[in-house]
Amino acid sequence: MSFKDHFSRHAGLYAKARPHYPEALFDWIASEAHARDCAWDAGCGNGQASVALVRRFERVIATDPSAQQIDNAVAHPHVEYRNEPRDPSTKDGGYHTSIDAHSIDAITVAQALHWFDLPAFVAEVRRVAKPGALFAAWCYANCTVTPAVDAVIAHLYDDILGAYWPPERTLVDEGYAALDIPFTPVTAPAFEMRVDWTARQLLAYLASWSAAQRHLKATGQDAVAAITDELLAAWHDPEHVRPVRWTLAMRAGRVE
Repeated sequence: MSFKDHFSRHAGLYAKARPHYPEALFDWIASEAHARDCAWDAGCGNGQASVALVRRFERVIATDPSAQQIDNAVAHPHVEYRNEPRDPSTKDGGYHTSIDAHSIDAITVAQALHWFDLPAFVAEVRRVAKPGALFAAWCYANCTVTPAVDAVIAHLYDDILGAYWPPERTLVDEGYAALDIPFTPVTAPAFEMRVDWTARQLLAYLASWSAAQRHLKATGQDAVAAITDELLAAWHDPEHVRPVRWTLAMRAGRVE
């Protein structure tokens, strides 16, 4: 299974336009970890979760197969970024990192688990985790603003970009419910991601969607530009700041 890279071509835009996870999420992860020596942020992307984790753990190892994402990651002296695994489709089908065995207190995956070869990744989690380490993977799908704005976003998501979403996106829409994660389940509280944005900031976020970028590459047409007037009309005053919300879906477990 080869590395499906949907983000390297627009890693800079992705880093700038993505909302931030709530601090309460990382407080919970730290409280559930038996120790706070080292966390592994797998599929770290631009390092948003990595930097939040390092405020709770002594050090963080953050890995991503995309060198461009690593290049755009937020630097921190106690976050060690590693461009790996460079090729998840190794000869034996494994998902190998350079992380020491039984050295990790918490393993996190933020909005990335649907891209992984899950059985191979689980094997690597078991190798690097300390007994009882916390595993936490979360994702988010569509945001909510107002009914009128939401209708425009749904039109973009389903009607215009529907054919350009990779099949793995279904796992996100389902909140990872169908994934077989063979760790002792841990129940997490409900978490919501919220930002206060203008209409232009929301449009930048929509442009960072991988499907929007795939549509642009395939057709030469900017799908977000096509719905911009409609969205601005639904927003009313484009400079007015509105709350934008996403519900986080969480799968957490204890690696025994």
